[in-house]
Amino acid sequence: MTLREEADQIIRKSIWAVLPDEAVTKALQDRTFGPGRIYMVAVGKAGWRMAKTAADILQERLESGVVVTKYGHVKGEIPRTRCFEAGHPVPDKQSFFAAQAALDLAAQAMEGDVVLFLLSGGGSALFEKPLVSGEELQDITRQLLACGADIVEMNTIRKRLSGVKGGRFAIACEPAGVFSIVLSDILGDPLDMIASGPAYPDSSTCEEAMEIVKKYGLQMSEAALTLLGQETPKILTNVETQIMGSVSDLCRAAAAACREFGYEPILLTDQLSCEAREAGRFLSAIARTHQGTKKSLAFLAGGETVVHLTGHGLGGRNQELALAAAEGIAGLSDTAVFSVGSDGTDGPTDAAGGYSDAWTKEKLAAQGISIYDVLQKNDAYHALEKTGGLLITGATGTNVNDVAVLLIRR
Repeated sequence: MTLREEADQIIRKSIWAVLPDEAVTKALQDRTFGPGRIYMVAVGKAGWRMAKTAADILQERLESGVVVTKYGHVKGEIPRTRCFEAGHPVPDKQSFFAAQAALDLAAQAMEGDVVLFLLSGGGSALFEKPLVSGEELQDITRQLLACGADIVEMNTIRKRLSGVKGGRFAIACEPAGVFSIVLSDILGDPLDMIASGPAYPDSSTCEEAMEIVKKYGLQMSEAALTLLGQETPKILTNVETQIMGSVSDLCRAAAAACREFGYEPILLTDQLSCEAREAGRFLSAIARTHQGTKKSLAFLAGGETVVHLTGHGLGGRNQELALAAAEGIAGLSDTAVFSVGSDGTDGPTDAAGGYSDAWTKEKLAAQGISIYDVLQKNDAYHALEKTGGLLITGATGTNVNDVAVLLIRR
């Protein structure tokens, strides 16, 4: 098996191990619901798969449901459930329409009823009722994506401009109770930040929101700035929440897969948070340090990097990480770096991530392509496409963040 074939198998096994079916089953198998009606709202990139599992378990107990997920992620009909696909990473009209459908469903729930809320990453864009114009919300989202803000900073802003984020969806469900099952895509699993916390009290403050505006020079209307000065819900009394999956699970699954192929896995961190290209360069430095190893090693880093846009190319954080590593591992024996998003999409592309090895730099140079120039243009997708380095998985039905792996085979 080639290094690339091993990488593909490690990715497949890792993602398979963190699909949400088991997580939802575990959360519901011993759950006793009262005699009231059960409504279901599933939001996020893993929304359809979570909802399908829940509906299979609940059967006739399920009154009705709404699913809001990314385009291409609905895989079929679910009984008594309306499924919507919407925009990501920038919300669109479908995001607004789907959120209203969920609010309309929540309005039917009475005291003694339960809203089963299935939440996964991506919900900040997919599930939205803007308190400013849709056009301004889209513009602010694009500014946040371009400036290099991390996900907590982004969501601190977005929840204050939304009628469903920052605990507001839970309030809309009152007087019914909310039972929330969460797949985390944020480091440290902060419940108020995952999908901007639609059903969890907000820990961020107005002062923090304004500091983020100043830090990145965000441009927004007076109406938006006024909303940033209005505090979000800090106490919710109708919600019970369980986290059933996270990037730590993804890293454990990746380590187990590496072990199957004869590598000794070494977990560097499951809290990776830095510029994507710097993470790639760091992994390549580790590769150079350990070239003298007598045994096969796999170094793993889970988390979420950021990209500061300086160009107008095509790519995503995982692709940029892999391409940045290519410079440092050029010519190294049996060495490769790959990085993948567990949801199967990386940035606005059809790739889940990127792969580079000892020959990537040479292949690009032969075509007159400089890795430095590509990174300045943020055009990793087209560069990796020319070397066969794109990782294509399709929509996976889960979303527990990213994992990057350095393989040194001996």
